[in-house]
Amino acid sequence: MTPFTERQLIDFVYAEARMLDEARYTQWLDLFTDDGYYWMPLEPGQTDPRLHCSLMYEDKLLLRVRVERLSGARTFSQQPRSRCHHLLQQPQIESADAHGDSGDGLWVVRTAFIYTETRRDVQTMYSGWARHELVAVDGALRIRLKRIDLVNSDCAFGNINLFM
Repeated sequence: MTPFTERQLIDFVYAEARMLDEARYTQWLDLFTDDGYYWMPLEPGQTDPRLHCSLMYEDKLLLRVRVERLSGARTFSQQPRSRCHHLLQQPQIESADAHGDSGDGLWVVRTAFIYTETRRDVQTMYSGWARHELVAVDGALRIRLKRIDLVNSDCAFGNINLFM
């Protein structure tokens, strides 16, 4: 297997954020492996989503349900639809192992961000770090885990409608 370059890993993270900004949720969901997860811990430094409360911990099935809800014409809570924007620092490669434990490689990329979500006259901003655990599937990068660590994760939040 050919290892991915730093540029390919960085471009992947930027392209994933753009898909979300452009509401291409089905295409975004296809970036996840079948055993992939989207995790937003409740506490800084949290190490296990099963033993502690999280803001979100969703497997691909739950992500698909949310994507279908967001895309539905009868989702009245999303009329008008929420919109978002990701402002990313340049992603940093934390580790790269072209072989990995399962033979499909493992690349870990960390990205600081400011995320804005808006609907009608309400605009909400979040900041934190995204951590992508990427693997190769059929020669393409896929997300095995996307972890979002918010700076203020332990605060009270309103509804987070979209994906950071």
